Amino acid sequence: MTPAHIESFFATLQAANPMPVTELEYTSVFELLTAVLLSAQATDVGVNKATRKLFPVAGTPQKMLDLGLEGLENHIKTIGLYHSKAKHLLQTCRILVEQHGGVVPGTRQALEALPGVGRKTANVVLNVAFGQPTMAVDTHIFRLGNRTGLAPGKTPLEVEQKLLKRIPAQYMVNAHHWLILHGRYVCQARKPHCGQCAVAAFCDFEPKTPRE
Repeated sequence: MTPAHIESFFATLQAANPMPVTELEYTSVFELLTAVLLSAQATDVGVNKATRKLFPVAGTPQKMLDLGLEGLENHIKTIGLYHSKAKHLLQTCRILVEQHGGVVPGTRQALEALPGVGRKTANVVLNVAFGQPTMAVDTHIFRLGNRTGLAPGKTPLEVEQKLLKRIPAQYMVNAHHWLILHGRYVCQARKPHCGQCAVAAFCDFEPKTPRE
């Protein structure tokens, strides 16, 4: 994908969705961090279903701690890997209360020091909550980076680094959302909807069958 194609690619996505947002539901930075932590190997729909009942009773680190392990697990048991996620979340809440005054920190180093928070989760929080031009590479973005020719790479970190270099600065803050939504609804893994794709003309992918 050439620089001109990349510019057109993101200009088109921006025109279609000028103010993209995450599909995870939250009302505070802590709720966002919690939702992202819970979303690993789970769908946003499934996470939202659980957090709609969880957040009203445990919307702060201290209230989450007060809920306890059993209480937290009862709220998130419909989410995959809920045992380990509950444990990590309570450990994170303890650190937030004891080391950060109950406030989610806005630096990568501090975020990645929290249990269960890896680079991808930190990137989401830094981007969505703090407006930093980070790129959280999930399965959708990894697929798009390689399939479209936008940022080919063998690892999520390689794709992330290429995206940060190749995406024009004016699109960086929102690029994460555009790519996830495009991968989730249009450029799907098994059967990309190329015939319905607004950016197909700028993409390197060549379907084996005629475009839909």
